Amino acid sequence: MTTPRLTAAAYASSGLLFLLYPAIRPSTDDAAAMASTAWVAGHAAAMIGFILLGLGVLGLHQVLGDRLSLRAAVVTWIGAGLTLPYYGAEDFGLNVIAQRSLRDGAPALMELAEEFRYGPVAVTMFAVGLVLLGAGTVMAAVSIWRSGRLQKWGGVPPAVGFALFIPQFFGPYPLRVVHGALILVGGVWLAAVLWRSGSLAGRQRAGVTRT
Repeated sequence: MTTPRLTAAAYASSGLLFLLYPAIRPSTDDAAAMASTAWVAGHAAAMIGFILLGLGVLGLHQVLGDRLSLRAAVVTWIGAGLTLPYYGAEDFGLNVIAQRSLRDGAPALMELAEEFRYGPVAVTMFAVGLVLLGAGTVMAAVSIWRSGRLQKWGGVPPAVGFALFIPQFFGPYPLRVVHGALILVGGVWLAAVLWRSGSLAGRQRAGVTRT
């Protein structure tokens, strides 16, 4: 597969995983929800989605080759690096705490979950990471717009989705599922743009070869 098509696969897969994240994850944050396998699966989907997003933006830089797309890749990778520790601790750490709380009949253990989730260092890293992810996808969208090599609007839907990542946490849970669907649409949209680019490049190379 060519770089545009591999990049397209990364964006599309990332979008799907960000829809699965709120769709699989329980809609409550009580001990029963955190102790469930659905909690682990949903957060794991998000973590893999962040990794694939980073690979997608890196592939986009290989397609475009400009400085802005490189900066977008760097910012996105830093954002993912700051975000993933929080998701990992939420996924595995809170799952263990919740299971112990239910098994031992000790609801007070769930106070540990709240202390972690709203600890100043943890929540600051998480917030900064998500802001950088939003900034990276916006930079990628601007790079696409300026490049003239891909459809101008190709990067806009993913940028909107990740720019809204923090605000969607403050809405009702169905809104989080809608937000996941928005990121899926954005990922598939950009994937289609990149896939067509790869097909066009392949036809052009074939024409040169025949000539």
